[in-house]
Amino acid sequence: MIVLAVGCHPDDLEIACSGTLRKYVEQGADVFMCHVANGCHGHVVIEPGPLAEIRAKEAEAAGAIIGAKQVFNLNVNDMEVDSHDPAVMDAMADVVRFVRPDVIITHNDDDYMQDHTETSRIATNGSFCSGLNHRPRQYDAFSSFVPVFFMDTLAGVNFQPTHYVDITDQIDIKLRALRCHESQLTWMAEHDGIDFADMVRTCSKYRGYQCGASYAEGFRPYNVYQRYSARPLLP
Repeated sequence: MIVLAVGCHPDDLEIACSGTLRKYVEQGADVFMCHVANGCHGHVVIEPGPLAEIRAKEAEAAGAIIGAKQVFNLNVNDMEVDSHDPAVMDAMADVVRFVRPDVIITHNDDDYMQDHTETSRIATNGSFCSGLNHRPRQYDAFSSFVPVFFMDTLAGVNFQPTHYVDITDQIDIKLRALRCHESQLTWMAEHDGIDFADMVRTCSKYRGYQCGASYAEGFRPYNVYQRYSARPLLP
């Protein structure tokens, strides 16, 4: 099994699906992580350039804890993520061609901010473009119809899962990976008064209550033409 998880900002995957990604790794899957945005505006004190460098290192550290084989960074500035940008779409298509995933996990297509919804479109449309020859590419063409699962929204707002993954045995690693994003956890505590690690644990426990597990993550499939699969794709 080869899994590609596409998040917008560094830490989005850790928040929404890192327990599942770790479970994939423990079951022998190859997991790849990709961040579209560089997180350069995720602070009100640290300047964008230095912050993007900090967050890239935090993402690499988190990926290592999860056991990801590689962490990609498309390096788009925050609030500039645009699914109509041909360069970004081509970059995403080449990530898919390189990874050749059995399944993609990405943001819900209706989320709380533009960067996230645009990333969802970049992941789905980029995977479609991976099978086309209309632009120069670095790697051989790949299937245009990779099955996609949308991951939970922040705090589960406006999201009703149809599938759950029991992450009871992975919750501690999920939180360890999340805590690698120290710049964000510190900023959110100071700026918003939120203990973000506690929030993520609480949301995982809430999803667990829904499916009879101590902790869980919720997903729903991208149900469109040929994105279905007869195989079980979640761990």
